[in-house]
Amino acid sequence: MRPWFAQSLGEFRRQTPAQIAAALAYQQAARFAALEVQQRDSWEASAALLQDALAEGDASWHIFMECDLLRLEKRADAILLTDRAIFVLEFKMGAQKPDLADLRQTDNYAMDLHDFHAGSRGVPIIPVLIAPSLPQRDLELPLFWHGVVPVMVANGTMLRGIVARAQAAIAPPAAPLNPDSWARSAYRPVPSVLEAARLLYRRNAVPDIGATRADAHNLTRTTDAIARVIAQARVEGGRYVVFVTGIPGAGKTLCGLNLVFGALREAGAAFLSGNVPLVTVLREALARDAAPQGGAAFLAAERAARTALQNVHRFLEHHVVHPHEVPEARIIVFDEAQRAWDEAQATRDGQRRKSHLTMSEPAHTLEIMGRHDGWAVIVALIGNGQEINTGEAGLAEWGRVIAASSSWRAVAARRSTTAAEPAQRLAEGTPAWLSFDDDLDLQTPIRSLRTSRGTEWVDAVLQGDAPAARAIAEATPEWPYYITRDLIAWRAALRARTRGLRRAGLVASAGARRLRAEGLGVQVPDIADWFLKRWPDIRSSEALETFATEYDCQGLELDVVGLAWGGDFLRHASQWRARRFAGHQWQIVRGAEEQRYILNTYRVLLTRARYKTIIWVPPGSAADDPFHDITRQAAEMDALADFLLASGARPLEALTREPDPAPYLAQLL
Repeated sequence: MRPWFAQSLGEFRRQTPAQIAAALAYQQAARFAALEVQQRDSWEASAALLQDALAEGDASWHIFMECDLLRLEKRADAILLTDRAIFVLEFKMGAQKPDLADLRQTDNYAMDLHDFHAGSRGVPIIPVLIAPSLPQRDLELPLFWHGVVPVMVANGTMLRGIVARAQAAIAPPAAPLNPDSWARSAYRPVPSVLEAARLLYRRNAVPDIGATRADAHNLTRTTDAIARVIAQARVEGGRYVVFVTGIPGAGKTLCGLNLVFGALREAGAAFLSGNVPLVTVLREALARDAAPQGGAAFLAAERAARTALQNVHRFLEHHVVHPHEVPEARIIVFDEAQRAWDEAQATRDGQRRKSHLTMSEPAHTLEIMGRHDGWAVIVALIGNGQEINTGEAGLAEWGRVIAASSSWRAVAARRSTTAAEPAQRLAEGTPAWLSFDDDLDLQTPIRSLRTSRGTEWVDAVLQGDAPAARAIAEATPEWPYYITRDLIAWRAALRARTRGLRRAGLVASAGARRLRAEGLGVQVPDIADWFLKRWPDIRSSEALETFATEYDCQGLELDVVGLAWGGDFLRHASQWRARRFAGHQWQIVRGAEEQRYILNTYRVLLTRARYKTIIWVPPGSAADDPFHDITRQAAEMDALADFLLASGARPLEALTREPDPAPYLAQLL
């Protein structure tokens, strides 16, 4: 933690509010930030309110003001540390009635401490939104436990009562909280892909992000390995393809963004992706951040974002149409490179476009980047086991075109040559054009914030190995996978876990065509709004009305995922059975390639959550129903649910209940 101001309560009470405001103003000036008179007045008023509200508090308690929370790019106004609890205090000095956004912000500060600050885990955290003009009223206080209680809204007098009653309700700890140890405790935030892109794009302290991330070593060694190849290419004047492999959720996209917006920003590197939703959402997020009011500033910000984040198909088409044009960037990051199109797909005309490509996308990429006079580097990010569509060339095509070239070499982890599927092997053996560096393999899952074994569990489930999956689940205390058959309970559980700025959303396979009969048949109309808008905007994912498919959400993530399991991937005779819906009935998928795509679809959907995945298995249609629907067999759904439970997915009823926020939200009405 990096507070601007820290004092014991005894010292705090001996100073005047003006002295406290002056100390904070000095800290702001030291950060080269302009100081507005209104801000200084606000600090002075906040200090006076705290001195009055905490007049009877123990002198050994500590006050921390303007506490930087790096992941959120925000500062908590004040944190009160008693001997047994942490009070997160946010001031809205002129507000008669704070709005929902204020409430969420305060709650989010408290949740951030609980999730990422080592000194705050296992300690009751009490967020309080303070509005001095709020009318006096009695508060219904929650039960206090070692977690974050629902945010409360109070004026200064009510704050005094909250602190006193909380202190009385919480049992004294064996050892009182030590303010020095608490302040020195590691604060290791793990931002989402969107949060990281925003931080990096604004040129905010990239070294600080690397130093505070819980997975710093995992990404730093890979970034260093890429830097070594780039340095070698510069010295030799050579051309290299650097393959970064990794399991789902290991931070490949984050690694690429860190290169483009961080380490290689001055080199003019570009981030290319065929994942249209990912590019759309990232561009829109960066533009909205830069120009929240819209207008001409937004259009300029959008153009800048388009330069840094490009659609790989458009990039290739443009340079094929302009065969003598040399790309501006000598270094490109090719996201999800295993999904680059093979020749058949690349040269096929679409409904809305005529293809100008004549080779596979990997072949065109080498030709286009090879136009540079001297060195060039392609960083290819490879998501193992995430091929989900026909025409995706895989690693083998990259290996083929590099081998056929006399001017390109490759560097990759050894794992790139050992995949069971031939299409995902870069080469057989060790050809002369390939060298190995195992630092290019990301094997530490970072998306899931509660366990590193979620990906391992998903692998076991998709292999049909229920005993192995169950063993993983039973050995993991904070388990993230739950299951329900109740649609109403499913949505209620998702909503209950979106405190602060946590985001929930529904996902489902594009092939889950019969979810429509269960009341869930509308896909996301605008993916940027779905990922970026907040409730009560009904376009937001938080409305839980529309679902994102594997194509919409690959490379992106949600805090809490509601996965609706479809009839396209079920258990039959102790095996997975992949199906496609055609006309009025399901057809069994016989081809190994299409079977693999459907299996990988569920791998993608099962690995989108940062906190929890709640799986809804529809009840289906009972055989004795006079209107029995053979496309939704209840027995098939029951067998699937039984398998997931046998694999360690826990019934929703076992999920720890979140506190009911209704009494506290009512304070705003």
